[in-house]
Amino acid sequence: MSVYTATATRTGVRTGEVSGTPAVPAVTFSAPPEFKGKEGVWSPEHFFTAAIATCFITTFEAIAEFSKFTFDSLSTSAEGVLEKGEGGYRFKTVIVRPVLTIANEADRERGLRLLEKAERACLISKSVSSEIVLQPEVMIRGEQGVEV
Repeated sequence: MSVYTATATRTGVRTGEVSGTPAVPAVTFSAPPEFKGKEGVWSPEHFFTAAIATCFITTFEAIAEFSKFTFDSLSTSAEGVLEKGEGGYRFKTVIVRPVLTIANEADRERGLRLLEKAERACLISKSVSSEIVLQPEVMIRGEQGVEV
């Protein structure tokens, strides 16, 4: 069993610092501006989408290594769609947009399959009730991206 601890401390009106144990540096946070927080700092909503994006990257890398799949680069954005419903606000959907760059066209389908596998295996995505929508893009080194 593994345990991960984050500690948040209020430092001002709707602002604070969060750090992790063991020895994760503190990050300033605030409520987002639409909830009367500060602009330009991390919000819980950013942390939520960042957790999904970063988990996707590390999960894909582990799957690619295990599968002996080489790739040039991978970046991922995660866009959380916040909606107000019965019981208040919640993230209804998170759209995950990985951009995978590979060397050869011959590896495109395999890359797509591994991206899909990473989405299914990401422990953060599996732990939330939001719908996770994968919108992958695979680019060939030196070419413009082709959406699939």
